[in-house]
Amino acid sequence: MAAAKIKKGDSVVVRSGKDKGRTGTVLQVLPKDGKVVVAGVNIAARHRKPTQTNPQGGIDRREAPMAISKVAIADKDGKPTRVRFEERDGKKVRVAVKSGETIDG
Repeated sequence: MAAAKIKKGDSVVVRSGKDKGRTGTVLQVLPKDGKVVVAGVNIAARHRKPTQTNPQGGIDRREAPMAISKVAIADKDGKPTRVRFEERDGKKVRVAVKSGETIDG
């Protein structure tokens, strides 16, 4: 399996879909499904019936997983960039293709 280019805590930009152009941090990565959960993006509304634990019921809004191919890591200037791996000081690190800077993580 290939190394993960997008990890939890990364700042990402949505490349396509209804939330195109929005940015957020990765809350969760689901590698088996090829999906990520991004804070404040791809909000799904779930209508909940009143129950004993939640007598009010109502609408739950939360982030839904989205395809990892729809997001790209945000560079320092906030624009999307691709990621490559390089060996620096004997360690394998992620590098932004546009700027050439290492990505913290």
